[in-house]
Amino acid sequence: MLDPKPMRAPRVVRRRHARTVLRDLSLAGVSLTAGLSLAGCAEPAARGAQRVPIVVALAEKRSVPYEIDATGTVEAVQSATVTAQVGGLVTRVTFREGDPVGAGHALFVIDPRPFEAAETRAAAVLARDRVQAETARLELRRAEALAAQQFVSDDELQQKRADAGALAATVRADSAAHSSAALDLSNTTVRAPIGGKTGSLAVHAGDVVRANDTTAPLVTIKQIQPIRVRFTVTQADLAEVRRPRPQPPRVEIARAESDSLWIEGKLAFIDNAVDEASGTLLLKAELPNRDGALWPGQFVRVRLRLYEQSGATVVPTAAVSNSQRAAYCYVMKPDTTVELRNVTVQRVWRDMSVIASGVTAGEIVVTDGQLRLSPGAKGVVRSAAGAPEAVTR
Repeated sequence: MLDPKPMRAPRVVRRRHARTVLRDLSLAGVSLTAGLSLAGCAEPAARGAQRVPIVVALAEKRSVPYEIDATGTVEAVQSATVTAQVGGLVTRVTFREGDPVGAGHALFVIDPRPFEAAETRAAAVLARDRVQAETARLELRRAEALAAQQFVSDDELQQKRADAGALAATVRADSAAHSSAALDLSNTTVRAPIGGKTGSLAVHAGDVVRANDTTAPLVTIKQIQPIRVRFTVTQADLAEVRRPRPQPPRVEIARAESDSLWIEGKLAFIDNAVDEASGTLLLKAELPNRDGALWPGQFVRVRLRLYEQSGATVVPTAAVSNSQRAAYCYVMKPDTTVELRNVTVQRVWRDMSVIASGVTAGEIVVTDGQLRLSPGAKGVVRSAAGAPEAVTR
Protein backbone atom coordinates (compact mmCIF):
# COMPACT_ATOMS: atom_id res chain seq x y z
CA MET A 1 0.00 0.00 0.00
CA LEU A 2 1.05 3.57 -0.66
CA ASP A 3 1.84 5.90 2.17
CA PRO A 4 -1.00 8.63 2.37
CA LYS A 5 1.30 11.38 3.81
CA PRO A 6 3.08 12.22 0.56
CA MET A 7 -0.39 12.75 -1.02
CA ARG A 8 -1.44 15.56 1.42
CA ALA A 9 1.47 17.91 0.70
CA PRO A 10 0.44 18.84 -2.87
CA ARG A 11 -3.09 19.81 -1.73
CA VAL A 12 -1.63 22.13 0.95
CA VAL A 13 0.62 23.72 -1.64
CA ARG A 14 -2.33 24.27 -4.00
CA ARG A 15 -4.39 25.98 -1.24
CA ARG A 16 -1.50 28.31 -0.39
CA HIS A 17 -1.05 29.14 -4.05
CA ALA A 18 -4.79 30.05 -4.41
CA ARG A 19 -4.65 32.30 -1.38
CA THR A 20 -1.61 34.07 -2.80
CA VAL A 21 -3.40 34.67 -6.15
CA LEU A 22 -6.50 36.08 -4.43
CA ARG A 23 -4.34 38.34 -2.27
CA ASP A 24 -2.47 39.60 -5.32
CA LEU A 25 -5.73 40.23 -7.21
CA SER A 26 -7.20 42.11 -4.25
CA LEU A 27 -4.08 44.31 -4.03
CA ALA A 28 -4.26 44.90 -7.78
CA GLY A 29 -7.97 45.86 -7.52
CA VAL A 30 -7.24 48.32 -4.74
CA SER A 31 -4.44 49.84 -6.79
CA LEU A 32 -6.70 50.04 -9.88
CA THR A 33 -9.54 51.65 -7.89
CA ALA A 34 -7.15 54.16 -6.39
CA GLY A 35 -5.76 54.91 -9.82
CA LEU A 36 -9.22 55.43 -11.31
CA SER A 37 -10.24 57.62 -8.37
CA LEU A 38 -7.15 59.77 -8.84
CA ALA A 39 -7.79 59.96 -12.57
CA GLY A 40 -11.45 60.88 -11.95
CA CYS A 41 -10.41 63.66 -9.60
CA ALA A 42 -7.80 64.92 -12.00
CA GLU A 43 -10.19 65.01 -15.01
CA PRO A 44 -12.69 67.59 -13.57
CA ALA A 45 -9.78 69.65 -12.43
CA ALA A 46 -8.39 69.57 -15.94
CA ARG A 47 -11.79 70.43 -17.42
CA GLY A 48 -12.32 73.24 -14.92
CA ALA A 49 -9.07 74.80 -15.95
CA GLN A 50 -10.15 75.09 -19.60
CA ARG A 51 -11.61 78.39 -20.85
CA VAL A 52 -14.69 78.32 -23.07
CA PRO A 53 -14.69 80.64 -26.13
CA ILE A 54 -17.74 82.94 -25.92
CA VAL A 55 -19.25 86.05 -27.48
CA VAL A 56 -20.57 88.73 -25.16
CA ALA A 57 -22.64 91.91 -25.24
CA LEU A 58 -23.46 94.66 -22.80
CA ALA A 59 -26.89 94.97 -21.17
CA GLU A 60 -27.98 98.59 -21.50
CA LYS A 61 -30.79 101.00 -20.78
CA ARG A 62 -32.45 102.63 -23.75
CA SER A 63 -35.73 103.86 -25.14
CA VAL A 64 -37.57 101.00 -26.82
CA PRO A 65 -40.67 101.42 -28.98
CA TYR A 66 -43.65 99.28 -28.00
CA GLU A 67 -44.34 97.63 -31.35
CA ILE A 68 -46.58 94.80 -32.48
CA ASP A 69 -45.51 92.84 -35.54
CA ALA A 70 -48.16 91.22 -37.72
CA THR A 71 -48.93 90.04 -41.23
CA GLY A 72 -51.50 92.08 -43.11
CA THR A 73 -53.50 92.09 -46.33
CA VAL A 74 -53.87 95.15 -48.55
CA GLU A 75 -57.43 96.11 -49.47
CA ALA A 76 -59.04 98.98 -51.38
CA VAL A 77 -60.70 101.77 -49.40
CA GLN A 78 -63.69 101.42 -51.74
CA SER A 79 -64.59 98.79 -54.30
CA ALA A 80 -67.51 98.88 -56.75
CA THR A 81 -68.84 96.11 -58.98
CA VAL A 82 -70.39 97.86 -61.99
CA THR A 83 -73.55 96.32 -63.49
CA ALA A 84 -75.98 97.55 -66.13
CA GLN A 85 -79.28 98.92 -64.81
CA VAL A 86 -80.96 98.41 -68.18
CA GLY A 87 -80.57 95.60 -70.67
CA GLY A 88 -79.55 95.94 -74.27
CA LEU A 89 -76.77 95.95 -76.83
CA VAL A 90 -73.44 97.49 -75.81
CA THR A 91 -72.50 99.94 -78.56
CA ARG A 92 -69.37 101.52 -77.06
CA VAL A 93 -66.77 101.01 -74.34
CA THR A 94 -65.07 104.31 -73.47
CA PHE A 95 -61.98 103.03 -71.61
CA ARG A 96 -59.34 100.33 -71.70
CA GLU A 97 -59.20 97.78 -68.92
CA GLY A 98 -56.77 98.83 -66.21
CA ASP A 99 -57.27 102.55 -66.84
CA PRO A 100 -57.89 104.88 -63.89
CA VAL A 101 -61.31 106.54 -64.01
CA GLY A 102 -62.97 109.28 -62.02
CA ALA A 103 -66.34 109.19 -60.30
CA GLY A 104 -69.10 109.78 -62.87
CA HIS A 105 -66.90 108.86 -65.83
CA ALA A 106 -68.87 107.25 -68.71
CA LEU A 107 -67.79 103.63 -69.05
CA PHE A 108 -70.27 101.90 -71.39
CA VAL A 109 -72.98 103.00 -73.79
CA ILE A 110 -75.99 100.72 -74.32
CA ASP A 111 -78.09 101.21 -77.47
CA PRO A 112 -80.40 104.07 -76.37
CA ARG A 113 -82.93 103.97 -79.24
CA PRO A 114 -85.52 101.66 -77.59
CA PHE A 115 -85.37 103.76 -74.44
CA GLU A 116 -85.66 107.03 -76.36
CA ALA A 117 -88.84 105.69 -77.97
CA ALA A 118 -90.25 104.62 -74.62
CA GLU A 119 -89.48 108.02 -73.12
CA THR A 120 -91.15 109.81 -76.05
CA ARG A 121 -94.24 107.62 -75.73
CA ALA A 122 -94.47 108.25 -71.99
CA ALA A 123 -94.11 111.99 -72.55
CA ALA A 124 -96.95 111.96 -75.12
CA VAL A 125 -99.28 110.02 -72.83
CA LEU A 126 -98.49 112.44 -70.02
CA ALA A 127 -99.27 115.44 -72.22
CA ARG A 128 -102.60 113.95 -73.38
CA ASP A 129 -103.76 113.11 -69.88
CA ARG A 130 -102.79 116.53 -68.61
CA VAL A 131 -105.09 118.13 -71.17
CA GLN A 132 -107.92 115.80 -70.21
CA ALA A 133 -107.34 116.47 -66.53
CA GLU A 134 -107.42 120.22 -67.12
CA THR A 135 -110.71 119.91 -69.07
CA ALA A 136 -112.23 117.86 -66.25
CA ARG A 137 -111.12 120.45 -63.72
CA LEU A 138 -112.77 123.30 -65.67
CA GLU A 139 -116.00 121.29 -66.07
CA LEU A 140 -116.07 120.66 -62.35
CA ARG A 141 -115.68 124.37 -61.66
CA ARG A 142 -118.64 125.20 -63.96
CA ALA A 143 -120.75 122.45 -62.43
CA GLU A 144 -120.08 123.80 -58.94
CA ALA A 145 -121.20 127.28 -60.07
CA LEU A 146 -124.37 125.91 -61.61
CA ALA A 147 -125.06 123.74 -58.57
CA ALA A 148 -124.97 126.85 -56.43
CA GLN A 149 -127.92 128.15 -58.54
CA GLN A 150 -129.56 124.71 -58.41
CA PHE A 151 -129.19 124.20 -62.18
CA VAL A 152 -127.16 120.96 -61.69
CA SER A 153 -128.18 118.00 -59.58
CA ASP A 154 -126.03 116.68 -56.78
CA ASP A 155 -125.45 113.38 -58.62
CA GLU A 156 -124.11 115.18 -61.66
CA LEU A 157 -121.86 117.33 -59.50
CA GLN A 158 -120.42 114.27 -57.75
CA GLN A 159 -119.76 112.65 -61.12
CA LYS A 160 -117.84 115.71 -62.30
CA ARG A 161 -115.74 115.61 -59.14
CA ALA A 162 -114.98 111.92 -59.60
CA ASP A 163 -113.93 112.44 -63.23
CA ALA A 164 -111.63 115.31 -62.34
CA GLY A 165 -110.03 113.34 -59.50
CA ALA A 166 -109.49 110.25 -61.66
CA LEU A 167 -107.85 112.23 -64.42
CA ALA A 168 -105.61 114.05 -61.92
CA ALA A 169 -104.47 110.68 -60.58
CA THR A 170 -103.85 109.48 -64.13
CA VAL A 171 -101.61 112.48 -64.72
CA ARG A 172 -99.58 111.64 -61.63
CA ALA A 173 -99.16 108.03 -62.83
CA ASP A 174 -98.19 109.22 -66.27
CA SER A 175 -95.64 111.56 -64.76
CA ALA A 176 -94.08 108.69 -62.81
CA ALA A 177 -93.99 106.51 -65.95
CA HIS A 178 -92.31 109.31 -67.86
CA SER A 179 -89.71 109.78 -65.10
CA SER A 180 -88.99 106.03 -65.14
CA ALA A 181 -88.58 106.05 -68.92
CA ALA A 182 -86.27 109.06 -68.70
CA LEU A 183 -84.23 107.32 -66.00
CA ASP A 184 -83.89 104.19 -68.13
CA LEU A 185 -82.73 106.35 -70.99
CA SER A 186 -80.07 108.00 -68.83
CA ASN A 187 -78.94 104.57 -67.60
CA THR A 188 -78.02 103.55 -71.12
CA THR A 189 -74.76 105.36 -70.31
CA VAL A 190 -73.13 103.35 -67.53
CA ARG A 191 -71.02 105.63 -65.30
CA ALA A 192 -68.36 104.93 -62.68
CA PRO A 193 -69.88 105.14 -59.17
CA ILE A 194 -66.44 105.81 -57.61
CA GLY A 195 -63.03 106.90 -58.78
CA GLY A 196 -60.29 104.30 -58.95
CA LYS A 197 -58.54 101.73 -61.09
CA THR A 198 -60.54 99.48 -63.38
CA GLY A 199 -60.10 95.74 -63.54
CA SER A 200 -60.56 93.32 -66.41
CA LEU A 201 -63.42 93.88 -68.85
CA ALA A 202 -66.22 91.34 -68.90
CA VAL A 203 -68.09 92.78 -71.92
CA HIS A 204 -67.18 94.48 -75.18
CA ALA A 205 -68.97 96.39 -77.91
CA GLY A 206 -71.55 94.11 -79.53
CA ASP A 207 -72.32 92.12 -76.38
CA VAL A 208 -75.84 92.05 -74.98
CA VAL A 209 -76.17 92.71 -71.25
CA ARG A 210 -79.04 92.13 -68.87
CA ALA A 211 -80.32 94.59 -66.31
CA ASN A 212 -79.02 94.23 -62.72
CA ASP A 213 -77.21 90.96 -63.47
CA THR A 214 -74.91 90.67 -60.44
CA THR A 215 -73.57 87.32 -61.63
CA ALA A 216 -71.94 88.94 -64.65
CA PRO A 217 -70.61 92.41 -63.70
CA LEU A 218 -69.29 94.64 -66.46
CA VAL A 219 -66.13 95.71 -64.61
CA THR A 220 -64.80 96.20 -61.07
CA ILE A 221 -63.33 99.48 -59.83
CA LYS A 222 -61.06 99.71 -56.78
CA GLN A 223 -59.93 102.90 -55.08
CA ILE A 224 -56.24 102.49 -54.22
CA GLN A 225 -55.31 106.06 -53.24
CA PRO A 226 -55.50 106.09 -50.29
CA ILE A 227 -55.38 102.39 -49.49
CA ARG A 228 -55.87 100.25 -46.39
CA VAL A 229 -54.11 97.30 -44.78
CA ARG A 230 -56.07 94.90 -42.56
CA PHE A 231 -54.30 92.92 -39.83
CA THR A 232 -55.03 91.35 -36.46
CA VAL A 233 -53.53 91.51 -32.98
CA THR A 234 -54.13 89.21 -30.03
CA GLN A 235 -56.63 90.08 -27.36
CA ALA A 236 -53.71 90.47 -24.91
CA ASP A 237 -52.81 93.68 -26.78
CA LEU A 238 -56.35 95.06 -26.63
CA ALA A 239 -55.74 97.38 -23.65
CA GLU A 240 -52.66 98.98 -25.24
CA VAL A 241 -54.37 99.37 -28.61
CA ARG A 242 -57.46 101.05 -27.11
CA ARG A 243 -55.55 103.37 -24.79
CA PRO A 244 -56.54 107.02 -25.53
CA ARG A 245 -53.88 108.99 -27.41
CA PRO A 246 -53.74 112.52 -28.83
CA GLN A 247 -52.77 111.14 -32.26
CA PRO A 248 -53.57 107.81 -33.96
CA PRO A 249 -50.77 105.23 -33.52
CA ARG A 250 -48.25 105.02 -36.32
CA VAL A 251 -48.23 101.98 -38.59
CA GLU A 252 -45.35 100.93 -40.84
CA ILE A 253 -45.77 98.61 -43.81
CA ALA A 254 -43.12 96.58 -45.68
CA ARG A 255 -44.07 94.81 -48.89
CA ALA A 256 -41.93 91.66 -48.42
CA GLU A 257 -39.78 89.87 -45.87
CA SER A 258 -36.62 91.03 -47.61
CA ASP A 259 -37.82 94.61 -48.11
CA SER A 260 -36.09 97.16 -45.87
CA LEU A 261 -38.28 100.06 -47.06
CA TRP A 262 -41.09 100.80 -44.61
CA ILE A 263 -44.10 102.88 -45.72
CA GLU A 264 -45.66 104.98 -42.98
CA GLY A 265 -49.38 105.28 -42.32
CA LYS A 266 -51.82 105.62 -39.43
CA LEU A 267 -54.26 103.39 -37.59
CA ALA A 268 -57.70 104.09 -39.06
CA PHE A 269 -60.01 101.38 -37.71
CA ILE A 270 -60.41 99.18 -34.61
CA ASP A 271 -63.12 96.53 -34.74
CA ASN A 272 -65.87 96.65 -32.13
CA ALA A 273 -65.41 93.03 -30.96
CA VAL A 274 -62.77 90.34 -30.52
CA ASP A 275 -63.18 87.33 -32.79
CA GLU A 276 -64.37 84.54 -30.47
CA ALA A 277 -62.94 81.79 -32.65
CA SER A 278 -59.37 83.13 -32.92
CA GLY A 279 -59.14 85.53 -29.96
CA THR A 280 -57.87 88.30 -32.25
CA LEU A 281 -58.91 91.89 -32.90
CA LEU A 282 -59.17 93.28 -36.44
CA LEU A 283 -57.38 96.56 -37.17
CA LYS A 284 -56.95 98.59 -40.35
CA ALA A 285 -54.22 101.04 -41.28
CA GLU A 286 -54.58 103.73 -43.93
CA LEU A 287 -51.74 104.92 -46.19
CA PRO A 288 -51.66 107.58 -48.95
CA ASN A 289 -50.13 105.13 -51.49
CA ARG A 290 -49.30 108.00 -53.83
CA ASP A 291 -46.79 105.92 -55.79
CA GLY A 292 -49.11 102.90 -56.01
CA ALA A 293 -46.60 100.65 -54.26
CA LEU A 294 -49.34 98.75 -52.41
CA TRP A 295 -51.87 96.66 -54.34
CA PRO A 296 -55.17 95.11 -53.19
CA GLY A 297 -54.77 91.48 -52.14
CA GLN A 298 -51.04 91.84 -51.43
CA PHE A 299 -49.56 90.30 -48.24
CA VAL A 300 -47.37 92.70 -46.27
CA ARG A 301 -45.47 93.00 -42.99
CA VAL A 302 -47.01 95.34 -40.43
CA ARG A 303 -45.51 97.16 -37.45
CA LEU A 304 -47.92 98.92 -35.13
CA ARG A 305 -45.99 101.40 -32.94
CA LEU A 306 -48.03 102.30 -29.86
CA TYR A 307 -45.59 104.24 -27.64
CA GLU A 308 -41.95 104.62 -26.55
CA GLN A 309 -40.82 102.80 -23.38
CA SER A 310 -37.98 104.82 -21.90
CA GLY A 311 -35.30 103.43 -19.57
CA ALA A 312 -35.85 99.78 -20.52
CA THR A 313 -33.08 97.22 -19.82
CA VAL A 314 -32.33 95.36 -23.05
CA VAL A 315 -30.03 92.51 -24.09
CA PRO A 316 -29.65 90.77 -27.43
CA THR A 317 -32.29 88.08 -27.80
CA ALA A 318 -29.49 85.60 -28.57
CA ALA A 319 -28.37 85.95 -24.93
CA VAL A 320 -31.66 84.55 -23.59
CA SER A 321 -32.08 80.77 -23.39
CA ASN A 322 -35.07 78.82 -22.16
CA SER A 323 -35.34 75.81 -19.89
CA GLN A 324 -38.37 73.92 -18.64
CA ARG A 325 -38.53 76.16 -15.59
CA ALA A 326 -37.59 79.64 -16.78
CA ALA A 327 -35.65 81.80 -19.19
CA TYR A 328 -32.03 82.42 -18.23
CA CYS A 329 -28.86 84.25 -19.22
CA TYR A 330 -25.17 83.70 -18.51
CA VAL A 331 -23.61 86.81 -16.98
CA MET A 332 -19.84 87.29 -17.15
CA LYS A 333 -18.14 88.57 -13.99
CA PRO A 334 -14.96 90.73 -13.89
CA ASP A 335 -12.81 87.61 -13.22
CA THR A 336 -14.22 86.08 -16.49
CA THR A 337 -16.24 83.42 -14.65
CA VAL A 338 -19.88 83.10 -15.68
CA GLU A 339 -23.00 83.04 -13.55
CA LEU A 340 -26.39 81.63 -14.54
CA ARG A 341 -29.25 84.10 -13.94
CA ASN A 342 -32.96 83.45 -14.26
CA VAL A 343 -34.53 86.38 -16.12
CA THR A 344 -38.01 87.66 -16.83
CA VAL A 345 -38.47 88.75 -20.44
CA GLN A 346 -41.10 91.46 -20.72
CA ARG A 347 -41.22 91.43 -24.51
CA VAL A 348 -39.07 91.11 -27.61
CA TRP A 349 -38.37 94.08 -29.87
CA ARG A 350 -36.70 93.16 -33.16
CA ASP A 351 -33.41 91.44 -32.12
CA MET A 352 -33.49 92.76 -28.54
CA SER A 353 -35.23 91.39 -25.44
CA VAL A 354 -36.61 93.77 -22.84
CA ILE A 355 -35.65 92.36 -19.41
CA ALA A 356 -37.98 93.03 -16.49
CA SER A 357 -35.72 91.35 -13.87
CA GLY A 358 -32.60 89.21 -13.55
CA VAL A 359 -30.05 91.38 -15.38
CA THR A 360 -29.18 95.04 -14.80
CA ALA A 361 -27.77 97.59 -17.20
CA GLY A 362 -23.98 97.51 -17.41
CA GLU A 363 -23.60 93.75 -16.91
CA ILE A 364 -22.03 91.60 -19.59
CA VAL A 365 -24.13 88.75 -21.01
CA VAL A 366 -23.05 85.81 -23.14
CA THR A 367 -24.64 85.79 -26.61
CA ASP A 368 -22.87 82.75 -28.10
CA GLY A 369 -21.23 79.65 -26.60
CA GLN A 370 -23.81 79.05 -23.86
CA LEU A 371 -24.12 75.34 -24.66
CA ARG A 372 -20.55 74.71 -23.48
CA LEU A 373 -20.91 76.75 -20.29
CA SER A 374 -21.79 75.76 -16.75
CA PRO A 375 -22.05 77.98 -13.66
CA GLY A 376 -18.59 79.00 -12.50
CA ALA A 377 -16.86 78.21 -15.79
CA LYS A 378 -14.32 80.64 -17.17
CA GLY A 379 -14.82 82.19 -20.56
CA VAL A 380 -12.50 83.69 -23.12
CA VAL A 381 -14.08 86.36 -25.29
CA ARG A 382 -13.37 85.76 -28.95
CA SER A 383 -15.47 88.73 -30.12
CA ALA A 384 -17.75 91.23 -28.46
CA ALA A 385 -20.58 93.59 -29.26
CA GLY A 386 -20.94 96.49 -26.87
CA ALA A 387 -18.64 94.95 -24.22
CA PRO A 388 -15.87 96.93 -22.46
CA GLU A 389 -12.52 96.75 -24.20
CA ALA A 390 -10.89 95.21 -21.16
CA VAL A 391 -13.09 92.17 -21.43
CA THR A 392 -12.16 91.43 -25.02
CA ARG A 393 -8.43 91.24 -24.39
